[in-house]
Amino acid sequence: MASEVEDAAAVLPVFRREFYDCLTARADALFELTDAVLCTEGPVRSLVGLSLAPEHRRGHGALYDAVSHGRLDVDRLRRAVDRLPLPRMADGRLVLAVDVTSWLRPDAPTSSDRLFCHVYGRARSQSQLIPGWPYSFVAALEPGRTSWTAILDVVRLGPADDATAVTAGQIRAVVGRLVAAGHWCDGDPDVLVVMDAGYDVTRLAYVLADLPVELLGRIRCDRVLRLPKPPRRPGVNGRPPKHGPEFALDKPATWPEPQHTTVTETTRYGTATAASWDRLHPRLTHRTSWIDHLGDLPVIEGTLIRLQVDHLPGDRTPKPLWLWCSTTGATPTQVDRWWQAFLRRFDLEHTFRMFKQTLGWTRPKIRGPRAADRWTWLLVAAHAQLRLARSLARDLRRPWEKPAPPGRLTPARVRRGFRNIRAAMPLPASAPKPARPGPGRPPGTRNRRPAPHHDVGKTVKRELTMTAHEQREG
Repeated sequence: MASEVEDAAAVLPVFRREFYDCLTARADALFELTDAVLCTEGPVRSLVGLSLAPEHRRGHGALYDAVSHGRLDVDRLRRAVDRLPLPRMADGRLVLAVDVTSWLRPDAPTSSDRLFCHVYGRARSQSQLIPGWPYSFVAALEPGRTSWTAILDVVRLGPADDATAVTAGQIRAVVGRLVAAGHWCDGDPDVLVVMDAGYDVTRLAYVLADLPVELLGRIRCDRVLRLPKPPRRPGVNGRPPKHGPEFALDKPATWPEPQHTTVTETTRYGTATAASWDRLHPRLTHRTSWIDHLGDLPVIEGTLIRLQVDHLPGDRTPKPLWLWCSTTGATPTQVDRWWQAFLRRFDLEHTFRMFKQTLGWTRPKIRGPRAADRWTWLLVAAHAQLRLARSLARDLRRPWEKPAPPGRLTPARVRRGFRNIRAAMPLPASAPKPARPGPGRPPGTRNRRPAPHHDVGKTVKRELTMTAHEQREG
């Protein structure tokens, strides 16, 4: 424990200095704004309210000017975050999670680059499409049940972006920076990347086949996969089959005997039974993401896992969970490691809740998407400082809260004592200079330059059939 405190006391000041160097314009105001987010009492309710924090020594005008017109070297900040100590699983493996969460802006017609974001309603099986800015996050997961993750990258999805292509670029860039930072070397176990059902995991496995990664994703329970093609019998003429029999996830009659079946006793879900089948693949067609593929479509084989538990929290009826991994020839130990790592993906939801409810990520009414990206990266830097200060913070719990053991403080409790930690840290920002506020718009005059309105939705549409695609290309 003493070594962890010493390491945190040494790494945190270095990261704060590096973060300040990443701010290339309005650096002092942006740095103090980040400190105000970390030190203010209670959740962040508004952006202007942060100017009242003692850590923010400038006025509210400087705060808005920094968010709107400041500059941040995002690439340098990415490298600084990736050089920090990262959590690992018990076998020393890095596990990354990718997910998309939305900054909803339904009442902002003057904000550009908004998309229709899928949001679940309060009632069961009820969903809505609300305009907003979707952001794709990549985070490193920790072993065991925790509310901590290490945010490594975040990218806003624009109207012309393909979600699969953006995710592939993110994973490739993050893995490259981890290798450059020394977190992965030749001979280390492959990095495991987990994702939910909204991702095309087979497409990502094909695009990222040259990286030292294993991709694990949940697939829908109504999917139909194909078994390996059967061996060719002697004396049979004709073209050999490319795919084997169908494997319908919702039809047990099509399931052959699994290669491996493991039973694990858990404290949260009861008995967990995992059955796995090797070398299952989807039958691809020249549609959607494969419409631009030249030549024959590949056969992307992997391991299919069916996870069944006794019960779920809240007395909900358990349904089987289907997972597909890009690795073939798995052992029972690998199958257990995969589904247990996938359950850790839900820790990223705690980070999203921390960003939105405590740090106030979606509270500001920011008009421009670039300013929204700048504010997002400020909170990523703030969350990284909270993670570094875990071993330095004291448990300043409320009288009605249960005491937390050392090293088990939640991000909100670490933030509660960050003001005391900041007092012992160097402050790169310089003192504000006396200034007089501008005159602003004269009273009684109207705004003669109204902001333009922007449509919501994708600006690039791709044909769904090869015939339409060839006609458009021709």
